Amino acid sequence: MIKVYCENLNKRVHCEPGTTLASLARENGIELQWPILAAIVDNQLKELGFQIYNAHNIQFIDYSHPDGARTYVRSLNFVLQKAVAELYPQFSLVIDYNLQNGMYAEIRELEPDEDGSPKVVALSEEEVSLIKRRMEEIIKADYPITRQKIRTEEALRMFRANNRPEKAFLHQLRGKFFTTVYFMDGYPDHFYGPLVESTGVITSWDFESFSRGLLLRSPSITNPYKITHSPYQYKLFDVFKEYSKWCSILGVKGVGSLNHAIYEGNARGLIQISEALHERKYADIADEIFKRRDQVKLVLIAGPSSSGKTSTSKRVALQLKVLGMNPVIIEMDNYFVDRERTPLDKDGNLDFEVLEAMDVEYLNLQLNDLFAGKTIEIPKFDFTLGIRVRSGERLTLGEKDILIMEGIHGLNPKLTSQVEPERIYKIYASALTSLSLDENNNISTSDCRLVRRIVRDGNYRGMSPESTIMRWPSVRRGEINNIFPFQENADIMFNSALIYELPMLKYYAEPLLRRIPANSPAYTESIRLLKFLSYIQELQPAEIALIPPTSVMREFIGGSSFRY
Repeated sequence: MIKVYCENLNKRVHCEPGTTLASLARENGIELQWPILAAIVDNQLKELGFQIYNAHNIQFIDYSHPDGARTYVRSLNFVLQKAVAELYPQFSLVIDYNLQNGMYAEIRELEPDEDGSPKVVALSEEEVSLIKRRMEEIIKADYPITRQKIRTEEALRMFRANNRPEKAFLHQLRGKFFTTVYFMDGYPDHFYGPLVESTGVITSWDFESFSRGLLLRSPSITNPYKITHSPYQYKLFDVFKEYSKWCSILGVKGVGSLNHAIYEGNARGLIQISEALHERKYADIADEIFKRRDQVKLVLIAGPSSSGKTSTSKRVALQLKVLGMNPVIIEMDNYFVDRERTPLDKDGNLDFEVLEAMDVEYLNLQLNDLFAGKTIEIPKFDFTLGIRVRSGERLTLGEKDILIMEGIHGLNPKLTSQVEPERIYKIYASALTSLSLDENNNISTSDCRLVRRIVRDGNYRGMSPESTIMRWPSVRRGEINNIFPFQENADIMFNSALIYELPMLKYYAEPLLRRIPANSPAYTESIRLLKFLSYIQELQPAEIALIPPTSVMREFIGGSSFRY
């Protein structure tokens, strides 16, 4: 008998060699708030079919755990994949990116248009309903989902036969002897993380037409039995589509073709064209502001953590100078209320991310004074003392002057409720990659930003990758509450993602992530990120040196010509 420690029971239990995690949970009567979806074994995520042959530390997880939710969503994607493959075997289902109200997917022909853009197959409402009915049948059948390691040559044949050329290309380039393949009723596919035990576990979801594709909705993170129907995010959707177009311009269909381009020595071209596309976007934003210069006197820039807001403000300011305007950057952090007035979060800690932590009334007063031609003294917040102090810096807006402020509340209408809306131009900045590992495994924009933050914190803020990972859930909660609900208020969205950035970030992030010990609570997340990065071909120092000093990437890796 093997002794394992079960955190859910807070005690050791016995099992026979070869016992699966699912059997262990059932035999010991382990029940969570929601159905068990996976387990964390020695701080590594495992599917419930994992067999026990050694002593382990085990924690069973449900949908309330981030890895449990990811396991559920991956499994739901597998069901959609199988349904489409059965009904439309001549086409390919591509799961593109996550929107707040669901996961967007398209059914495409195998051959792209002449310009390299994908040919999307428009489905009727009847055809969409047919897919939904087939998904319901697959879930009702409660098919087991099993995991096997097979020879890579055989896996590649399966992927190509199921219209997964990008997946096959990616695994071919990895050069591994064996590849993990999941099977559902004989249908094979590869996923970058565990799946649920069987399809019957998937209880809540929704499916509908959206734009030229499909929208797959998964449950609310707070309740696996409740589907949240958020408003459609058309502006955000358009930014994702623009990024997909940029990928087509560069001939990048996914990580496989990106890796191939780097392997063939084309990193220089990827960097140059990506940066040129960014430069053009900065110029377009400045042009829009310039057209409204008679009214607009304040540019507000908001976005989630590690989205490149600071670089965006500096690059937009540079383009405005080219047009003859004089941008003045003011730090929104100087408008915090005194520490004694700062609200507390649910744990009793100071909460600097809520709007109530800002002195909104004073900010509005100073803005209106400036717009009226008055002179103000710009405040200075002393973070050591926790109070606002006098700076001695005075400001009067001239005819060509324009204010630029960046902060998490920039798109919240309550921040500038006493300022005429016509005087404000709002920019939402985020790293919105629509690059995917392959046809049905998209890359999370949150993961991209987390890797950015790990690199930046390690390089410039003296924070360990472990600390950054442990703080990330709190950061994400702040974004969900204070940023994402207002992103559609933006006049324009700027996508700071660059096609070459993950190969570049891998060079810096991997050594940092490998420092996290196995007994650390951040180890599970570090392993997940390392596995994700293992599919990406990293840039070398000579190639990284080609990144221009004005790039948003320099905000995270250093070498910028801007002062931060």
